[in-house]
Amino acid sequence: MKYDVVIIGGGIIGLSTAYQTIKENPSLKIAVIEKESDIASHQTGNNSGVIHSGIYYKPGSLKAKNCKEGYDKLLKFCDDYGVQYDICGKIIISTKESEKKAFENIFERGVANGLNGIRRISKEEVKEIEPHVHCIEALWVPQTGIIDYKVVANKFLQLFIEKGGSLHLNTKVTNISITSSENIIQTTAGDFTAKVIVNCGGLYSDKLTQMSLPEMKNLMIIPFRGEYYQLKKNKEYLVNNLIYPVPNPDFPFLGVHFTRMIQGGIEAGPNAVLAFRREGYKRWDIDFKEFYEIITFPGFKKIVQKYWEEGWMEIKRSFIKALFVKAMQEMIPAINKEDVYRSGAGVRAQACDNEGGLLDDFKIIETKCLINVCNAPSPAATSSFAIGEHISRLIINKLALVNDTYSC
Repeated sequence: MKYDVVIIGGGIIGLSTAYQTIKENPSLKIAVIEKESDIASHQTGNNSGVIHSGIYYKPGSLKAKNCKEGYDKLLKFCDDYGVQYDICGKIIISTKESEKKAFENIFERGVANGLNGIRRISKEEVKEIEPHVHCIEALWVPQTGIIDYKVVANKFLQLFIEKGGSLHLNTKVTNISITSSENIIQTTAGDFTAKVIVNCGGLYSDKLTQMSLPEMKNLMIIPFRGEYYQLKKNKEYLVNNLIYPVPNPDFPFLGVHFTRMIQGGIEAGPNAVLAFRREGYKRWDIDFKEFYEIITFPGFKKIVQKYWEEGWMEIKRSFIKALFVKAMQEMIPAINKEDVYRSGAGVRAQACDNEGGLLDDFKIIETKCLINVCNAPSPAATSSFAIGEHISRLIINKLALVNDTYSC
């Protein structure tokens, strides 16, 4: 099967890229290939459904730039095509004096990233927004919202198909072969050839990258499972919208928070615990080969040395409900163990280098005919429109460089 462009991965980034490329270039023959029987089966379909404001990200970073740009374009897209969302705002609360420096840093980043309307609010003002919250002070972030990203992904797919794009489900990539005459993607459903190949493989993006760039073995996706509890129906009154803690500056995750979901219900979570397989959504899901690769990766050993205390607490919180609830009680003291039940989980694809660095920004690695999205953690879903536009421009530039023989 011959195409101009083949996009590997039917998550929100791959589908945004596919839609925006064919929208601007309807004569192109484009395919999305996905190993699952449905799209958005992993990170896109198992996240918290938050529209991020961009308050946390280093000013000038790709995360900050793409979150702001993607936010505006995502909302316009949803308005244009009737996708439900709610810009309800959130509070980031400080419960300890020791959090003061981190609290100030978040506020300064929000200002630097151009978030209008964010402001410090007193604990008395917090009570007007979230009556059951305990805190010293808080930040009000009016831009934050909620959405179902799987609905967004399905809308991207619908428009892509309507414009002539092709979707191939149950199509797992087994090898990528780049030669002087053609670029071949070998799959369980047959071979594809393409002038440009885009890797949006999420949890397997590093493996897909290494198929054509074996020297990239110094980068590995480390899967971190994020588990959620849900408030029982009779306790949902305790949370109105979104409540976040001040994140631990020494640990690269946001911490347990409360989220009202667009389809109803209140989630509390996630934690961040090492998954024993890349798609390990349950505590006992294990793939021994994948687990061995993770624990023997030089960078992972350095992560353990750096974050072992925080990591051990996350593991304990995964298995001991009382510890998970304790994290909730720091923000809402009225919550008890009996008020929540274990809900779903997601797995974050977090790229790590040989030195134990958890890549903090988006990372795309290119060759003449390949685009590898190697790191796209949160806020990738919020940023999906901006990231998709960027990759689409890269695709068109590459198509101008390759000839009709598919030479790379």
